[in-house]
Order: sequence, then C-alpha cells, then structure tokens
Amino acid sequence: MSANAPILLPLESLEMAAECLRTIAHPVRLRMIQLLLAGPKPVGELALACGIPSNQASEHLRLLKDRRLLAAERRGRHTFYEVAEPCLEHLVECITDRFGEEESAP
Repeated sequence: MSANAPILLPLESLEMAAECLRTIAHPVRLRMIQLLLAGPKPVGELALACGIPSNQASEHLRLLKDRRLLAAERRGRHTFYEVAEPCLEHLVECITDRFGEEESAP
C-alpha cells in the first residue's frame, strides 16, 4: 500500500458520519454551534442570537443533542447547552476558512 493511500472507513462508519453531517447542515444549527464553542448558553440566549422562537431553538438543540454533538445541563429553571464533540471546533474552522470571506467579496 502506498504511503499516500487514504484511510478508508467502513461504510457503516461513513453512514453514521453522513447522518451527523445532515444534522449539522442547517444554518441555525451551525450558528448555535458557533455560539456554543465560546461556552455554555441557555436556550433563550441561543434563540435570541439566532432570531428564532425558543421552541424552535429547543428543537434544533434536541437534534444536536440526540446525535451526541451537544450536552445539556439543568441549572435552576434553565437548561444550558454546550459542545460535547470537540471535533466540531475543527469543522467550524473549516467552514469559516472556506466561507468566511464570502460577505466581503465584491
């Protein structure tokens, strides 16, 4: 095998990866992940930052949590979410590197 040969994952692993990527592939969820990379935040703060109602924010957060990308912790009357998958930081960096200049493009 050549030294530059790619490491091929089993198709089952790729199916799980594709499912996670489908979950992440939504602008609101990507924004939530960006915000949560700075630290834990409650649903209301995330909803406000994303310009959506709290019930919609909760649904997006539930999907991300179900994929084990986020974790939730109850603090009094509020639930705080935080990033549970460290690789999300690298993914957001890739997205920022690729698409971060789009707003300043002529």
